Amino acid sequence: MANPWIAALFALFLWWFSTGAILIVVRRAERAGDAARRLATWGGLPVLALGLWGFVVTMDSGTTRAAYGAFLAALAIWGWIELAFLTGTITGPNLRPCPDHVPEWERFLRAWGTIAYHEMLLTGALVLLWIIGFGAENTFGLWTFTTLYFARISAKLNLYFGVPKINTEFIPEALAHLTSHFRISRLNWVFPISVTALTLAIACWSERLYAAETAGETAGFALLIAITALAALEHWLMVLPLPDAKLWRWMLPAPKQKTDKIRPEGPHGF
Repeated sequence: MANPWIAALFALFLWWFSTGAILIVVRRAERAGDAARRLATWGGLPVLALGLWGFVVTMDSGTTRAAYGAFLAALAIWGWIELAFLTGTITGPNLRPCPDHVPEWERFLRAWGTIAYHEMLLTGALVLLWIIGFGAENTFGLWTFTTLYFARISAKLNLYFGVPKINTEFIPEALAHLTSHFRISRLNWVFPISVTALTLAIACWSERLYAAETAGETAGFALLIAITALAALEHWLMVLPLPDAKLWRWMLPAPKQKTDKIRPEGPHGF
């Protein structure tokens, strides 16, 4: 398991599987109604608790097992927060579509209002993990969550300023208003900064992998390279006309019929 290629494949599979699992839970809860959405969210709290426990117990170990455990723990914490968002349980105070022709300041406030509680929860989790994990022997869980956090902020900024391709196929009914806040347009100035930063992060992890002295470090940095590369890929999928939705569409139950409303080149937030 210390082989970097095995670690990278493990991260790739876990990214695909965990994303699909969350989408399945959300899709089934959506078909069952509001009570099922709340049940799915609060019923998933043991996953969050397990992630926090795993993060703590792996901090002081530099073994290969601890590197994988910290990585899994970070994804468990991240996954529950994403589940709470996708079920519509923890989103923001603004649940209305964005109207046309609003001033830029109002556009920003409306966009922030759609995701405010979710962003505050993510930021709170990031701060808590840094308080707990800073200076620990094993920081792979901490850097995994940190990478996911900043990659997500970057992705949302790109959606705010506009990208050529936005996949709304998996947006659940509880978040249907989000589609009116997306902008489809030419590339924005944030995109090259985003992909450059992610590429530099990959280079940094690669240098640390090359200099790794233990099996645990080898596995840990390989996992970080893989998850950062996947974050970079998700950015490029906002630009490249690739059918990425096919990765999960075949495994999901049919959605309720809904009409997406995405306006091109208009003053709409993410």
